[in-house]
Amino acid sequence: MKQTHRSDVFTWSSFDEARNVDFNGYAWIRPAGNVLIDPMPMSAHDRAHLDALGRTTWIVVTNSDHTRAAAELARELGAKVAGPAAERGAFEADAWLEEGDEVVPGLKVYTLDGSKTPGELALWLDGTLFFGDLVRGHAAGKLNLLPPAKLTDERRARTSVRRLITDEVEAVLVGDGWPCFQNGAARLRDLVG
Repeated sequence: MKQTHRSDVFTWSSFDEARNVDFNGYAWIRPAGNVLIDPMPMSAHDRAHLDALGRTTWIVVTNSDHTRAAAELARELGAKVAGPAAERGAFEADAWLEEGDEVVPGLKVYTLDGSKTPGELALWLDGTLFFGDLVRGHAAGKLNLLPPAKLTDERRARTSVRRLITDEVEAVLVGDGWPCFQNGAARLRDLVG
């Protein structure tokens, strides 16, 4: 795994040839139990690194298209899975998250409208926003939305993202494409105005 802008957040990825972007998984390392976000399958090296960083207690799936390696890793690690309440029944989870919930202390949940799946989650961790599908990075230093044909309502999607923008947003970590480790608020403003 690679360290991000924070000493306690790591990432690993798999390249998707069809979309020409990396699909990213994230790990927040914390003494009370690590949290994985939209985890991709892990190489033996990445898995050994994760294991060396302590026990994993939760896996958060931001939307049903990002179940990725969640079920497999949950079984192997003995972790619980959480997902969007609006997708209850779309996959197996131990907890269903809604706006304002905290997965664990410090990891706050927001729900997004207008994306390709109902109630997609965005997560806030002290200066960092994690997005699953709605916000992505197809070019370094720039963010974009899902293509309009994949959105259920572009206006609502833009409004959902816009309401999360504050000057406190330092980094925007995306499930698909290039993360933005600096100037996150400015990149989001460029995206949704």
